[in-house]
Amino acid sequence: MTQVEFHFDFGSPNAYLAHKLILGIEQRTGAAFVYVPVLLGGVFKLTHNQAPMLQFKDVKNKLEYQRLEMQRFIAKHGLTQFQWNPHFPVNTVQIMRGAIVAQLDGNLMPYVEGVFHHMWEAPKKMDDPAVIRAALEESGLDAAHILARIQDPDVKDALLRNTEASVARGTFGAPTFFIGDEMYFGKDRLRDLEEAIARVAAA
Repeated sequence: MTQVEFHFDFGSPNAYLAHKLILGIEQRTGAAFVYVPVLLGGVFKLTHNQAPMLQFKDVKNKLEYQRLEMQRFIAKHGLTQFQWNPHFPVNTVQIMRGAIVAQLDGNLMPYVEGVFHHMWEAPKKMDDPAVIRAALEESGLDAAHILARIQDPDVKDALLRNTEASVARGTFGAPTFFIGDEMYFGKDRLRDLEEAIARVAAA
């Protein structure tokens, strides 16, 4: 079985859109995607990168075209549940530490589904502790446990290690995918990624 790492941050709408297509890729290819939580703000700091809304804010027509391409992607794949989060950009440090807690507890995927839902389907201000607590409870998750554990040094260190290790392998944004040492960046590379999975499986 081919293993693909998906390095993600809930704050990236493109990570959400990629996430929604991963199950289909797994079903078509037999590959297994491993979700790796990273802190996108930390990635940007380590790579001197910026979010597109900052990077291209003074480039005439660039952001408008990016929005058009996002709408085309959404329409092509029927991702009708997507809603732009009015609180964007959201500081994701708490919910990304929560992903580490869920991973340590063996409960990562229900957490991922829940938090992506509250970020990009029923969007909320997911950097407000009270909002996070209510959202996690609504999704059937142990909010009190998760919010308590995100303060643990081992949880904070694990997210930092993930982020630093991802950057060391080439990451500069999200979503980023790895098949072994081969990296693919962005939702628009999912077709190339699927072709690479097929090549690895056939080797």
